[in-house]
Amino acid sequence: QVQLDESGGGLVQAGGSLRLSCLGSKDTLYTVGWFRQAPGKEREFVAAIDWSRTVYADSVKARFTISRNNAKNTVYLQMNSLKPEDTAVYFCAARTEWRIEISGDAYNYWGQGTQVTVSS
Repeated sequence: QVQLDESGGGLVQAGGSLRLSCLGSKDTLYTVGWFRQAPGKEREFVAAIDWSRTVYADSVKARFTISRNNAKNTVYLQMNSLKPEDTAVYFCAARTEWRIEISGDAYNYWGQGTQVTVSS
């Protein structure tokens, strides 16, 4: 069983930055994705990373960067140039295969989420 703990959320003004962290309980997280869900909206894919490849949603490309530190068993999501429409609960998720999927259904383990609020 893998446990994931997100941190780094908070309140920021538009144009600001936040860095989210996803700490895993196992030695290897394999593929990790970040998803978000805004009030009244469906969960959506944000970004994912496997051993060497990254994939981003069009809405965050060039603003967000996903990275990993395997020694710390942590995956990060650096979010720059934040917009009010980025406001959501952000979840990290892990799957036990080295292959990126953008569907949340492909991920076996989920964190509790961290709130990101961007004020205009």
